[in-house]
Amino acid sequence: MELRKSERSKAKIKMALQGSSGSGKTMSALLIAKGLTNGNLSKVAVIDSENGSADLYAHLGDYNIITLKSFSPNDYVEAISVCENAGMECIIIDSASHCWNYLLDYHASLPGNSFTNWQKINPMEKKFIDKILQCNAHVIATMRTKQDYVLTDKNGKMVPEKVGLKAIQRDGLDFEFTIVLDIDIKHNAVASKDRTQLFDSLPPFVITEATGKKVLDWCNVASNPTSSVADKAIVLINSCNSIEELTLLYQTNPEVRKYDTELQERATYLRKSNTSSNGVGKQY
Repeated sequence: MELRKSERSKAKIKMALQGSSGSGKTMSALLIAKGLTNGNLSKVAVIDSENGSADLYAHLGDYNIITLKSFSPNDYVEAISVCENAGMECIIIDSASHCWNYLLDYHASLPGNSFTNWQKINPMEKKFIDKILQCNAHVIATMRTKQDYVLTDKNGKMVPEKVGLKAIQRDGLDFEFTIVLDIDIKHNAVASKDRTQLFDSLPPFVITEATGKKVLDWCNVASNPTSSVADKAIVLINSCNSIEELTLLYQTNPEVRKYDTELQERATYLRKSNTSSNGVGKQY
């Protein structure tokens, strides 16, 4: 055992993306992973249980894929170990819902008392969850949500629209993750849980590579009060997810105005990422 000072840079983010089919979970996870690895997708691995859907986004870069044939917790654990041993910095589990469905089917096949049979299932699931939490890499787990349709008013006509409901997963699993983002069918994300406080006050937003970069900056900043003013100012600048956010930071925080080079670099990055649709922030 070793006692040490808390240091956020030692942390590896554990995220969950929840959404219905077609909401863009896989694409969103890859974009976040790209930001978490500073654009180096060769350090990203996708554990694919979605029948090869991860291959559809190969145009984003040369990320790695492990295709699961079985969805048992042991197979997921083994796949995560393979990724760790290969030096992957970010692991995407796409999706974790298949593991839960496997456990439900296995539970249903067991003879005897249904209630006591959960004593055989829970340790299997715990092994999978513990592997995620103890993994020495960033982990993004996608989870399917049950689907339903609601009628919405569009230009005076009632149009059916697909919505996601409860995640196909054990109740309370979201407590295990640092960030949980819910993605709707229009690809807009909102935070249903966020210990980082990066997204919990934001309106619905579209996930981009800058989203992952924002999380990476949060992981890398020292969490003790002796951090320099410069470090904190640069982290604030790099946490901005749009030109509008950068402009607001510049207007409301005098400390960041001293770091013109960093402001310029962030503004250039955001414009290239098309995170803003107007011309605000041209003073940078």
